[in-house]
Amino acid sequence: MLIGAGAVVILAAALAFGIPWIELALNTVSTDDAYVNGHVTFVAARVPGQVARVLVDDNNRVRKGDLIAELDKEPYEIAVAERQSAVDTATANLQVATAMVRSVEAQARSARWKLQSAVQDVDNQIALLHARIAALDKSKAASTLAQHEFERVKQLVPTGFASHELYDQRQAELATATAAVTQALAEVYQVRASLGLPAQPATGEDLGQVPADLDETFPTVLQAQSDLMQSAAQLGVVHSFKQSPKEMIAEFENQGDIDRSFDQLATAAPAVKQAEAKLESANRDLAQAQLDLRYCDIVAEIDGLVTRRNVNPGNYVQVGQNLMAIRSLREIWIDANFKETQLQDMRIGQPVDLHVDMYGGRVFKGRVAGFTMGTGSTLALLPAENATGNFIKVVQRLPVRIELDGYDPEKTPLFIGTSVVPYVYLNKPASGPDAGSLLQARIVPQTQSTGMLQNPPGTGQ
Repeated sequence: MLIGAGAVVILAAALAFGIPWIELALNTVSTDDAYVNGHVTFVAARVPGQVARVLVDDNNRVRKGDLIAELDKEPYEIAVAERQSAVDTATANLQVATAMVRSVEAQARSARWKLQSAVQDVDNQIALLHARIAALDKSKAASTLAQHEFERVKQLVPTGFASHELYDQRQAELATATAAVTQALAEVYQVRASLGLPAQPATGEDLGQVPADLDETFPTVLQAQSDLMQSAAQLGVVHSFKQSPKEMIAEFENQGDIDRSFDQLATAAPAVKQAEAKLESANRDLAQAQLDLRYCDIVAEIDGLVTRRNVNPGNYVQVGQNLMAIRSLREIWIDANFKETQLQDMRIGQPVDLHVDMYGGRVFKGRVAGFTMGTGSTLALLPAENATGNFIKVVQRLPVRIELDGYDPEKTPLFIGTSVVPYVYLNKPASGPDAGSLLQARIVPQTQSTGMLQNPPGTGQ
């Protein structure tokens, strides 16, 4: 009876523990070739310098933004001061250039009005010449009339029909008219001379004959034009020598408001642009120096644990030199190497039970997140070479990534490299992004304008 009772107990125990084990074996696939993995951020110096302080040690927890090391800042503070002086100098040079351009602008304004005034003066002189010629013609007509009257009186005096007094009067009027003609002719000669023309033209030429382009070729006009071209060139406006003075004046008038046009020219003057470029370059140098100074403070880029510290105060480090590493506590997953014969029914999103040896077989929950596109042998540093014809078929293993569900590193942290035994449930429905597929969706980088994914994961687009 005792033996029978013992057999019943053993059978019941076998059924109690065997049936779940059989169900687990039939509904899941597992492997003992699995371990915890996670992201590692290597901390490197971004500027060269001597290490002044190291504030953390291996296994210390840090948060993103925490100061973990510091380089000697004095050389970089001096560089910032020098760049600031260069910026101040460039700012002063810009102010000087602006003042000089404003002075040139005033000269250009003056030259512009001088050119217009010179053209108008020539036109006025030409008009005055014509007025003097008209006055000369009038004086000649008056002189001719006085001559005729004098001749008539002169013939009447011997007959007694005209008195000597009238004779003397007509003679005086003739002398006055003749003097007026001489004066008007002298005035015509004077105006012609002021226009740069021969005072007495050649015989038979008209006194009022003036070159058609005299108002553009007159010396004062050309001088004013040259002054305007010189001033305008300093403002960045290059006039053609083929332009006539009137064309240059018309060009300014066609621009609309002359004051606004000159202000725009002064703003875009080459000297101002050059000074602005130097100031911008100095500001960029200052910004770079300030950035280098900030880089002396080496901070943690992620939350995690410090490992592989290999720097001490007093060490001189170069750009890119690794100082330590930070292992993330939250970006943790399981890399499980399943045999290729176990992958037939395995898909993304299938639930997984993770038995962690570190916690005595405690079960963590997870899901299949993706398959590596290549077996371990093909991704090795020295992949197998089977082109010799000596190929022997060996069951390959494919790395499968399993992500954790409800993982809390504060309560039960998983350490990189520790062993895990995953059980993937093949008959339970898959869930989450890309559920039921073998490949993950294409990820589109975030746009700068919206900061959102154009095609979120799982859309299949």
